[in-house]
Amino acid sequence: MKNLELLKKLCLATGVSGEEDAVRAIILEEVQPYADCVEVTPLGNVIAFKKGAERPVKKLMLCAHMDEVGFIITNITSEGFLKFTAIGAVRPEVLSGRSVLVNGKIPGVICAKPVHLMGGDEREKAVPIDRLAIDIGAKTREEAEEVVSIGDNACFLPYFEAARGTVKAKALDDRAGCFVLLELMKTELKYDTYFVFSVQEEIGMRGAGTAAYIVEPDAAINLEGTTAGDVAGVAPLDAVCKPGQGVAVSFMDRTTIYRKSYFQRALALGKELNIACQPKTASAGGNDSGVIHTTKNGAQTLTLSVPCRYIHSPVAMAAESDIEAAIALTGKLMEEISGGLLQ
Repeated sequence: MKNLELLKKLCLATGVSGEEDAVRAIILEEVQPYADCVEVTPLGNVIAFKKGAERPVKKLMLCAHMDEVGFIITNITSEGFLKFTAIGAVRPEVLSGRSVLVNGKIPGVICAKPVHLMGGDEREKAVPIDRLAIDIGAKTREEAEEVVSIGDNACFLPYFEAARGTVKAKALDDRAGCFVLLELMKTELKYDTYFVFSVQEEIGMRGAGTAAYIVEPDAAINLEGTTAGDVAGVAPLDAVCKPGQGVAVSFMDRTTIYRKSYFQRALALGKELNIACQPKTASAGGNDSGVIHTTKNGAQTLTLSVPCRYIHSPVAMAAESDIEAAIALTGKLMEEISGGLLQ
């Protein structure tokens, strides 16, 4: 895949919801040579406008979120351990023993009772988050407070690996989507287009709605990383979508019923142009489309997602070919939607 180093740079950056600064800095640097106008909104969204060869029939907004799931420090014990809670949907099962970075620079490990000291059913159950803590090696509260404060964030240890046609990294949800937008910005556009990199999606789609209020799009395509369930212990019909079988096209989730003509045309266009795509066969979850399509006068929406195994965990996995398919299919749909060919 071309420009893999940019995807790596995005995934290695720390951007827990509410503190997307490092990711935003990368994106601002990348869009500057291609955008005709760039705005950072009060909440922290990046809105980049690029002129095309023609003015659009429908004003189109592309969106991907910069933030990732993570943690926030809620207290510090007398022994120097950091108590925390999750930012976004993180399962307790993936936490014990995991390496983290506090404030993007202080290494720590999530600790819990050792398995040798557990009794009864404890070994069979995930340790609740309120019984976990982060160990940064401090011996006292005072020592910990020299480098950490209540309200600081923590994220999974940055990691990136590309092998056998896959990429493995933290925060593929949604740095994969950000990467797709950046690659599309570098292309020659037929129509004027708005590119939005939103904040705080993981805690309730906070940023995208404010961006849509500013842009007032007629239509929007949301680029995401989404759950792929083709793993051990999941029945094939429950897999939702599968890495390596193309970009996933949503027809519905808990926050949006997508424009049916957009959903159908995305799948048909993929077939016509030999761009791998697949329907996302579940209506669970939600994303920025949920607020974009109801902002002000509303907007017709579509979500295209890169299937990711092990999403919202220390390491997610996606196929390079699916990311390329997302770029290709989005590029074609942009022209049809902006040109008024889709209603």
